[in-house]
Amino acid sequence: MLSALREREFARLDAHRQVYLDYTGSALYGESQIRAHHALLAEGVFGNPHSEHEPSRASAAIIEMAREIVLRFFDVDASTHDVIFTANTSAAIKLVAESYPFTPATSCLLSVDNHNSTNGIREYARRAGARVRYLPLDDELRLRDPQSILAEEGSDEGGLLAFPAQSNFSGVRHPLSLVALAQSLGYDVLLDAAAYVPGHAFSLRECPADFTALSFYKLFGYPTGLGALIARRNALARLRRPWFAGGTVAYASVQADVHRLRPRHEGFEDGTQNFLGIAALACGFALLEEAGMARLEAHIERLTALFLTELALLRHGNGAPLASIYGPRGMRDRGCAVAFNVHARDGSIVPYWHIEACATRAGIALRGGCFCNPGASEAALGLDAAQTAECLELLGDDFTAQRFASCSGSAVGAVRVSAGLANDERDIHRAITWLASLRG
Repeated sequence: MLSALREREFARLDAHRQVYLDYTGSALYGESQIRAHHALLAEGVFGNPHSEHEPSRASAAIIEMAREIVLRFFDVDASTHDVIFTANTSAAIKLVAESYPFTPATSCLLSVDNHNSTNGIREYARRAGARVRYLPLDDELRLRDPQSILAEEGSDEGGLLAFPAQSNFSGVRHPLSLVALAQSLGYDVLLDAAAYVPGHAFSLRECPADFTALSFYKLFGYPTGLGALIARRNALARLRRPWFAGGTVAYASVQADVHRLRPRHEGFEDGTQNFLGIAALACGFALLEEAGMARLEAHIERLTALFLTELALLRHGNGAPLASIYGPRGMRDRGCAVAFNVHARDGSIVPYWHIEACATRAGIALRGGCFCNPGASEAALGLDAAQTAECLELLGDDFTAQRFASCSGSAVGAVRVSAGLANDERDIHRAITWLASLRG
């Protein structure tokens, strides 16, 4: 079934002899999505949804249909949840961060393993005088005893817990049971689902996060520049927006110096929605429905396990391992991403930018760096906190990964391979064969 989908939807990969293994960076779009979206635009007339003419009403209808599709995909409906369309996951997270009612009596709890879009919440929290605390990681980059820290920080005033369902660095899947636990202790929970939902069925009915952020290109490649914040309606009502914009107000007066925000999602969608992009969402969800989320999850897990197993077996001629793998050594609590570094024959780490460039020459698309997740990267590589701070202060505006590596005397960043719908075993074998060619 999925092999037929690859031939039909992603034949361009074989035509260009490309192996694409950066699904955590972005999914690939299927050809049927582009054809269906093009046909919709070619046959329809769509205008700014804030007007009242027929083209405007056509856009508004498409947007509301898309909201229903998104809610249905996440196993909830409009009676309990709202979908706010944003530019991406980062914009969705920022909506919560800037509007959350932090006070000196509340806590902001963040996982060390977070995308920088989530790390940025701390700036809003600190500006309001809230306490900021990070949940640490263990040697396999799982959260270390988060329950104890949640209990320690719990108060009648509550606060916000923000963490990823799946690490975009290591692929670790963090326990979703933390959502209900945190809520029982008075916290609101912001869940970054961007790396998790492309390869796992996810029910917000079973995991009742207050706020869930995602990007649609991570799910099915197209359209880009479009994400969503899915919020419980009662949690959304607790946010306090610090500004207003076109589209978000029922009225605004310069003379009277007043404004009134529209209710629910309308008060959070600034300006004109990306209505032509939103029109493409149904095509993407149709592709996922055809693939089947259970089938897709099993497929990705099998490919990831194969890569993980084969990578661990690679050795240099002197018996030294070719790679060090970060995160769980097996598939328990692991999603589709595998982060690792390649070692030279003498055991030293080959800088990730060399491996990334070599892979590109071999026609293999993978990712190198810290993946906008400095906390997980620092934990994986065992960087010294004092030395890190000293080097960052010294480098300032002259910072580059290469200069930081030279200053700290440590490896920085890693290489990440992540599989998805368009991949098959041939891709994994080609990546492993290429890695084996690096042996000394």
